[in-house]
Amino acid sequence: MKQEQVLTVDNMNQRLRRMRYAVRGPVLERALHIEHELEKGVPKPFASVVRANIGDCHALGQKPITFIRQVLAGAACPQLLASPALPQDVRQRVEAILDDCTCRSVGAYSPSAGLWSVRCAAAEWLAARDGAPASAHDIYLGSGATDLIKALLTMFLEDVNGKPSGVMIPIPQYPLFSGALAELGLKQVDYYLDEERGWALDVAELRRALCDASATCRVRALVVINPGNPTGQVLTRENMEEVVRFAHEHRLFLLADEVYQENIIAKPFHSFKKVMYEMGAPYCDMELGSVLTCSKGWAAECGLRAGLLELVRVQPDVVTAYRTARALMQCPTVLGQAALLCVMKPPEPGDASYEQFAAERRDIRRVLRERAATAHRAFNSIPGYSCNAIDGSMFAFPRFEIPERAQRAAHALSIAPDEFYCLRLLEETGVCVVPGSGFGQRPGTYHFRTTILHPRHQLQHMMDSVRRFHANFLHQYSDTTHTDTGC
Repeated sequence: MKQEQVLTVDNMNQRLRRMRYAVRGPVLERALHIEHELEKGVPKPFASVVRANIGDCHALGQKPITFIRQVLAGAACPQLLASPALPQDVRQRVEAILDDCTCRSVGAYSPSAGLWSVRCAAAEWLAARDGAPASAHDIYLGSGATDLIKALLTMFLEDVNGKPSGVMIPIPQYPLFSGALAELGLKQVDYYLDEERGWALDVAELRRALCDASATCRVRALVVINPGNPTGQVLTRENMEEVVRFAHEHRLFLLADEVYQENIIAKPFHSFKKVMYEMGAPYCDMELGSVLTCSKGWAAECGLRAGLLELVRVQPDVVTAYRTARALMQCPTVLGQAALLCVMKPPEPGDASYEQFAAERRDIRRVLRERAATAHRAFNSIPGYSCNAIDGSMFAFPRFEIPERAQRAAHALSIAPDEFYCLRLLEETGVCVVPGSGFGQRPGTYHFRTTILHPRHQLQHMMDSVRRFHANFLHQYSDTTHTDTGC
C-alpha cells in the first residue's frame, strides 16, 4: 500500500497557492509548449514564437556594455589583468573590487549588506543625483530589487491594534508586489492609476483606497512605481509632492520602486528622496525605502541579479532587525555587486573606456526612444486600441476592446477575457504578451503588457500581427457572428 504523502496541496502553505505571477503565467506556459511543437515540426501559422512577456534586454538583442563585461571578466579571472586588451580604467576598477574581497576573490562571501566599496560608490551616486546627503550605512545590496523589496515588506508583517497590516499598491502594478503580499499574508490595498490622465496618481483615489481598507486592516505603507511598470508613465514633480503630503498625513512608510529611472524616454525623472528633501520639514524627515537595480537601465544585466535599497530615517532598532534578517541570506552574488559598481561609477570623460561606453549608452537610449515611438504610434492606429505615451521603462500597456460574445466565451472557459484574448493572439500569431489582468486594471477595461525592445523588424512584425489579429477577432465575435469559439 502506497504511503500517504506528508506534504499535500491541502496542508501546504496556502499563501503560496494564492500567489500569481502573470509575467511567467499561463500564456508563457502555452508559448513554451508551442515552441516545443514547432521544434517537432507541428504546423503553425507562424514560424516562431515572439516572446514579449518580459523585459529581458539582452535576450531581445541588446548588446552588453563592454566596460561592465571587461570588469566582470577581470574580477572573475584576475590573470586577465596582465593582458593589454583590458583598458587601464578597467584594471583599476577590478583592483578596487578585489581589494574589497576576502583573499581578493569574488568567490568569497561579502558582508551581508554588500561590499563596502560598492555601497560607498552608490552613496556618492545617489548624493549627486539628489543633491542630498547619502550614506553607505543606509545602503543594502541584494539579489535584484525583488529580493530587497520582499525583505522590506517582511518588516511590516505584524498586527497593529488587532488589525493586520496593509500595503497600498498601484493598479496596474508589477505582480512582484501582489505576489509578495500574498506570500507574506499582508493585506493588499489597491489604488487605481488614472489612465485618462496618462496613468497619473490621483490623491483622491489614494484617500478612497485608504478609507475603504481601514475597516479591515491597518494601512502602513504606500508603494509607488516610478517610472511605471507596466504603464510606462513618469510622475510629475507636482504629483510626487501630493503623494508625499498624503503619506505624511496618514503616517505611511513610502516604498519607491524606481528601477527604471535610467530608462527615461520623455519627461524629467525626480527621485522621491530628492522631492522629500527639497520639500523640507516635516517631509524630509519621513521614512523611505527606494530601490534600484542593474537589471534595468543601460546596464540591463538581468541575469546577474544585483540591486540596492536605500533605507533612510528608519528607527535604529528596526535597522538592526533588518540587518540581522539580511545576514541570514549570507550575501548577494559578488559578481552582481561588481556590475552594480560599474553602474554606480561608470567611465568618466578622459578614461580609456569612456568613448566606447558613451557610444554604447547613446545607442541604447536611441533605440529605446525609437521603439517607444513606434509602439505608441502603431497601437493608436489600430481601431479599437488606445495607448498612452511611453515616458519611461520598456513596456507598452495598450487598452483594447473585447466584444461581449468573446467575454462570454472566456467566462465559459473560466478565464479572464484578456487572458482569452492573449491566448488567441498567441495561437494565431505566435506573439506572447501578458494579460492586463495579471497586473490589475479597472473593471471593464482590458489591456496587455508588451516589451518594446525587440529589433525593429521584429517589433514591426508584432505590430502588424496584432493589427491583423484584432480585426479578425472583432469580426469573429461581432454580434453578426453566431458561433462562439474557445481557445
